[in-house]
Amino acid sequence: MHRFNEADAGAAEEALLACCGSHRWALRLTAHRPYPDIESLLAAASEASYDLRPADLAEALADESWMPQPLLGMRAPGSQAAHTALRAAHAAYEARFGHVFVVCLEGVAPEEMLDTVLSSIRTRLANDPDEERLIAADELRRIALTRLEHLVATPSEAAAR
Repeated sequence: MHRFNEADAGAAEEALLACCGSHRWALRLTAHRPYPDIESLLAAASEASYDLRPADLAEALADESWMPQPLLGMRAPGSQAAHTALRAAHAAYEARFGHVFVVCLEGVAPEEMLDTVLSSIRTRLANDPDEERLIAADELRRIALTRLEHLVATPSEAAAR
């Protein structure tokens, strides 16, 4: 926490953008430093996430598509057929909603990830765009909070996770 609170504004904003790709979100959290503890930071981050405008959400979701990672769930163990179905589901989701699929997988066992992601995409493909935007925003908030926790964790806390 100390390192985050004491960082210059540019460095803090860059670190926050790695948690959530909305500049407005990162600027807001940077401007309200110092935070007395992790709980206060997470509460502020959650509140800032709920205040994202549609353009901010679109910016954050676009940033997720540039993350240097394979499609969500592709590293999970599973059959070739399941991975092929997952690629097709990701493509269908992006075609329908115009952005990458996001879901928080914190606490999901590696052997359950592929099924969890595939099931979530299939379920959410039935949503109307407005409903899905709300769900994607909440999943993005949960992902950002998890990343933020890891960002400010002390080395001993990070090793315990």
